[in-house]
Amino acid sequence: MSTARTRCVALIGIEGHLVEVEAYLGGGLPSFGIVGLPDKTLNESRDRVRAAVTNSNVDWPSQKITIGLSPATLPKSGSHFDIAIAVAVLAASDFLKQESIDGIVFLGELGLNGRARYTRGILPAVLAAAQAGYRRFVVPEPNVAEARLIEDAEVLGIRSLRQLLAVLREDELPDEPAYEESEIRQHTHGVVASAGRLAGLDLAEVVGQAVARKALEVAAAGGHHLFFSGPPGGGKTMLAERLPTLLPDLNAARSLEVSAIHSVAGTLPPDAPLITRPPFCDPHHTASTAAIVGGGARIPRPGSISLAHHGVLFLDEAPEFRPEVLETLRQPLEHGEVVIARSEGAARFPAKFQLVLAANPCPCGKFVGKGIHCVCSPIVRQRYAQRLSGPIRDRIDIVQTVEQVSRAEMLADRSSVESSEVVAARVAEARKRQEHRYRDTPWSLNAQVPGHILRRSWPAEPGSMPLVDNQLTGGWITARGADRVLRLSWSLADLAGRDQPTKDDVMVALTLRLGHEPVDKRTTTDIRRVG
Repeated sequence: MSTARTRCVALIGIEGHLVEVEAYLGGGLPSFGIVGLPDKTLNESRDRVRAAVTNSNVDWPSQKITIGLSPATLPKSGSHFDIAIAVAVLAASDFLKQESIDGIVFLGELGLNGRARYTRGILPAVLAAAQAGYRRFVVPEPNVAEARLIEDAEVLGIRSLRQLLAVLREDELPDEPAYEESEIRQHTHGVVASAGRLAGLDLAEVVGQAVARKALEVAAAGGHHLFFSGPPGGGKTMLAERLPTLLPDLNAARSLEVSAIHSVAGTLPPDAPLITRPPFCDPHHTASTAAIVGGGARIPRPGSISLAHHGVLFLDEAPEFRPEVLETLRQPLEHGEVVIARSEGAARFPAKFQLVLAANPCPCGKFVGKGIHCVCSPIVRQRYAQRLSGPIRDRIDIVQTVEQVSRAEMLADRSSVESSEVVAARVAEARKRQEHRYRDTPWSLNAQVPGHILRRSWPAEPGSMPLVDNQLTGGWITARGADRVLRLSWSLADLAGRDQPTKDDVMVALTLRLGHEPVDKRTTTDIRRVG
């Protein structure tokens, strides 16, 4: 009877927990069992590991084999335990020496032929083990670049179990064929478009929508949520897709965090494991709640809102999404994370994203002007509008109507359009001002600062807020909406290089918040747009 121990990592959400994989041989008839709360995928490792060892020209122990995963109370899931289990079994059978595997964390899935396969979740697993003090890692070769993103990590990439055993036994390294691209791609599950499909898009391509372009710039500067409404063909989708082109690159910490989420989801590009640009996620309106928020039968997986972390989540045809899907956005919009509870525990996924909603004025999309071409009845239009609930609308900072433009308007606007590069430079400067202003706080963007702190520490200039208070008293905006007006006014001031929002900034911010020019009931006259 003998035992051996290796190390692996269990992932719950994007949080990794170090796991001791202990193999015990002896005590009964030949069998193979795994204990320690394994899920179905992990239980299937028994067949994968046995076939991989046998096909690596190594004799399988003809004894009772028990694999213990400690801590036993922690749920464990995934195929990345395969290599650790195989090594533990062979060390317990004296094929490998325990000292040759001490201090090494083994991560990766095995094929039945012993081939090491691309495995998702390697980045957060290596990060967790490194934080626990481990520096040596064994991963499949396609995951090497991902694992080496962790500073000071010593990573050995293997193509097969045969290669790993040769290294551990200090034998001659066997030749293994290199990975083909299709061999890697079949184990990924698609890549969220941010640098691929959206590459080459430019804000200058959207002509005739000067006000909407300005709203997009303000949203990019302060990290504000947007709602575009208007008939089909007005440019709502074009505007939303160009928002990422205005955002600055992710810093090192955010790049690592976003890459870890995509690694767990299996959407991390193997050839570019570090995501440096803000992601853009645009799920279809038929997507389920689990697809948007995240979930799973036992161990939850990240959904679209987490894949859009530090980027943009675009919901086109927003009223067509199921109401329960839209309502689940409330928590992440307020707290920047989503908590998915299951019977065996809860998983937390970060979800700090910019939400962009787009909607038609009615199901047919033709209720424009007098609506003479609209075929929808008033009750149908009302029900359509109500599919976006008040609490969701109240969490949107900017409401902008995107009307269809004529050819004359497009031609006239061509001389004033600016490229994404020019606008992005202004956005970057505005964000630098915010980072400097909030340098001693947990926040970095105007949209993140709680309203009561903004009013107390960074108010607008005196005499700027009475109109906002009047709109609050008249029921045009809520208290939350008033806070968002102040945040927007700071973004406008930052874009203009001012040290404090002026009355004009507050006026424009209120117009952006309401989606129309505010009405001052004290004078019963419209207040014209300023700026």
